[in-house]
Amino acid sequence: MLNPDLAGIQLIKDEYERYSRHLILPEVGLDGQKRLKAANVLCIGTGGLGSPLLLYLAAAGIGRIGIVDFDIVDSSNLQRQVIHGTSWVGKPKIQSAKNRILEINPHCQVDLYQTRISSENALDLLGGYDVIVDGTDNFPTRYLVNDACVLTHKPNVYGSIFRFEGQATVFNYQDGPNYRDLYPEPPPPGMVPSCAEGGVLGVLPGVIGTIQATETIKIILGQGTTLSGRLLLYDALNMKFRELRLRPNPIRPVIQTLIDYEEFCGIPQAKAIEARQQMEIPEMTVTELKRVLDTDGDGVLLLDVRNPNEYEIARIPGSVLVPLPDIEQGNGVETVKNLLTGQRLIVHCKMGVRSAKALAVLKQFGIDGTNVKGGISAWSQEVDSSVPLY
Repeated sequence: MLNPDLAGIQLIKDEYERYSRHLILPEVGLDGQKRLKAANVLCIGTGGLGSPLLLYLAAAGIGRIGIVDFDIVDSSNLQRQVIHGTSWVGKPKIQSAKNRILEINPHCQVDLYQTRISSENALDLLGGYDVIVDGTDNFPTRYLVNDACVLTHKPNVYGSIFRFEGQATVFNYQDGPNYRDLYPEPPPPGMVPSCAEGGVLGVLPGVIGTIQATETIKIILGQGTTLSGRLLLYDALNMKFRELRLRPNPIRPVIQTLIDYEEFCGIPQAKAIEARQQMEIPEMTVTELKRVLDTDGDGVLLLDVRNPNEYEIARIPGSVLVPLPDIEQGNGVETVKNLLTGQRLIVHCKMGVRSAKALAVLKQFGIDGTNVKGGISAWSQEVDSSVPLY
């Protein structure tokens, strides 16, 4: 439990009515509502997890909420990031979030940090807050937030989502485990697809983000049993919850300082390898592809390496689908060999990343081709707007 200084913390008349359902709960009451009003919570990210989290923390009466984010609202966010609206597309997420929070509860103080959290600023950002909530979606930032919480002795309310599955726990609280006890080493870069590549059920972050908000409120109130030492796993597709026990690793490295987390997660090395591969693989723009298809369509095999469900959403006319997993597993290579009857091979995906991977595999089997820069997304934006952009 936190021990805030409640001296001088009073509820005004409007707040008695606003929080009446809290006040009649013996576990909250007037003292608990004052604790919520005195609390300072920092949320890293205003995306899928940050959206429900911030909405419910504001509604609960958290006195001061800090938000760290540097992104802008995109229309593809609106399927799950419910704190943002259509009128905010193209504008900073933190401004959108603040606007919505103050509509819910004008008594909240909302402090904005429109920046990317880094090893240089993390300790300063966390310094003035009681509880840190991790709503991020990448491994370098998760390790950074964890280590900064360890160094500043702050509880870290963690959540993550992917496709139909989510997980939540509380790290670094009451001598409990931290993120490095769950993941001592990061996975190889590219091993875990992002939500942009793998997708996510829109309501999933609502469940996990609300669990994070619940844990944050319980920590502030000092009520109930938190998820510290327990990893809650949620399978939305089958509506199942499971728990795994987490314990501090007695031989884990002692965190003494913040490091280069991009380097720790192997991002620069992976980018260097990818850059070398791309240098070896010729590329063309979508306008060049359009010109080639118009002048010599019969002499081209246009290969689409996305997943079948993506192919159903949008496709370039004349393209042939051979998914990247099939190529990586080998059977797709034979398919490509059989399809090629002297034509020029051109390969595309959604953005150009998976197609480059496919070409790198095909090259090992003596099959050369050209990658389409920007993939079908660029085709939709620059060549044919009738092709859906997803």
